[in-house]
Amino acid sequence: MADGAVDLLIVGAGINGAGIARDAAMRGLQAALVDKGDFGCGTSSRSSRLIHGGLPYLEHGQWRLVFASSQERRILLQIAPHLVTACSFLVPIHDGTRISRFKLETGLWLYDLLTLFRNVRRHRMMGKRELLRAEPGLRVRGLRGGARYWDAVCDDARLTLANVRDAHRRGALVANYAHVDRFEITEGRVRGARVIDLTTGSTFKVRAAAVVNATGPWSDEVRATVGERPALRKTKGVHLLVPRQRLGNREALTILSPIDGRVIFIVPQGALSYVGTTDTDSPAHPDDVRPGPGDVVYLLRSVNAFFPDARLTPEDVRVAWAGLRPLVDPGRPVAPGGVPREHAILEGPTGLISVIGGDLTTYRRVAAGVVDEVTDRLHALDGRSRPPRAPTDREFLPGGEARDLSLLIEEAEREGFSPSVAEHLVRCYGTETPAITRMALSEPPLAEPVIPGHPVLRAELYHAMRREMAVTLSDLLIRRTHLFYEVPNHAIQEAPMVADMAAREMVWDPARTASELAAYLQEVKQANMFREGASLD
Repeated sequence: MADGAVDLLIVGAGINGAGIARDAAMRGLQAALVDKGDFGCGTSSRSSRLIHGGLPYLEHGQWRLVFASSQERRILLQIAPHLVTACSFLVPIHDGTRISRFKLETGLWLYDLLTLFRNVRRHRMMGKRELLRAEPGLRVRGLRGGARYWDAVCDDARLTLANVRDAHRRGALVANYAHVDRFEITEGRVRGARVIDLTTGSTFKVRAAAVVNATGPWSDEVRATVGERPALRKTKGVHLLVPRQRLGNREALTILSPIDGRVIFIVPQGALSYVGTTDTDSPAHPDDVRPGPGDVVYLLRSVNAFFPDARLTPEDVRVAWAGLRPLVDPGRPVAPGGVPREHAILEGPTGLISVIGGDLTTYRRVAAGVVDEVTDRLHALDGRSRPPRAPTDREFLPGGEARDLSLLIEEAEREGFSPSVAEHLVRCYGTETPAITRMALSEPPLAEPVIPGHPVLRAELYHAMRREMAVTLSDLLIRRTHLFYEVPNHAIQEAPMVADMAAREMVWDPARTASELAAYLQEVKQANMFREGASLD
């Protein structure tokens, strides 16, 4: 990045920043993308993991966003079928529920209509008996029936990473753990930034014709460095992961909390289910946002009301995570759930372009709008022609080229991998699965699981370091393989072994290895702070 000027410097490698880098690179712009942490380590890897058609927006009359979300969901199912998967959701209705059965049916018909009846599948209303056959653990008392509708779930961290990697292979310069220390301003205009390489401590300057602030909940902090006023309304979303057998759900569900009527999702993920989310104003700095005891108790009580035999307690929570939604401040009193989810592109007096708002589903559309602004800026600067819009809706993300994932799963099984390992590999890597299996077969120790009984292979760790730009132990265990979330005790026992593997591959000295292990253990400690004071009594 320091070798020459770039057309565009993007600060922040969450889903919006990653999408902007990919779009810009596809239009032939020289883009540079930096983030002070790992790619997607903020809100973009702490989301509800949904690629939804906008059903939650119906209640607030955000019709345009419903239409846009349904279009984007359809595109992502096509360009990243290994990472974005269609999923059915049940909606039970009980006596006293904030939304009646009639209102639910009306809303779902409108939902199908706004998607031009091209939803994943059309909704279906269900009576009480049919609903209980589907989910026998539901509370029977007061149950009036419900509905089944279809949406999509995703791996948010890997979706962000896929956009970064595709931007890189198309010519973008990308760097995680690269902190923008200050902007370089010439004649009152932002013309680049001074960047600190946090892995070495060295500094370098990036010269850029345009600079985009895509730092999500950090946006106001970044804008303040050039004298701009706050524009964010930050709300906290908390999720928790529990054993699926303990909860007892068979499918994904959309429920309305009996506490305050808020929409809560329960989504199966293998042997686990995750529950979320909350939506509360948060004064916390984005670096310090954590699930609180009250957040966890709220979600557990809401779920227990629908699955009374579950009797979940804080001890049943495998892990909880929290992220801040960087919403556009509407400038008027409104409840957190009523804050519009539309994005905004702001340009300050120094020329810094900031994008705030939006969500995981609509990132590609957001990115296109930002790059349109950048191409207009470049045209005004030097008269260059504006390139046509990038075909980000047609070009596959890495691993997404297969139309039939079952063929890839069968191929991995023929090579000797168990069905659970084969499916796991294909769901994570798609058409890149052979790169993992070849490595594992060429070195038998790499075909061993990192943790007995869990499908993640040791070969995946090397793939993450060699092909997916993993830099730290936390990158490997949290965002590349998700072992942090999926195994008891967050893989603490295996962490030293993984650190040793990383030390050999990335040539860490003993001090760096110890530092990486300490940093990971600190992540584990912070993730469990909610347990102090969390009680259903």
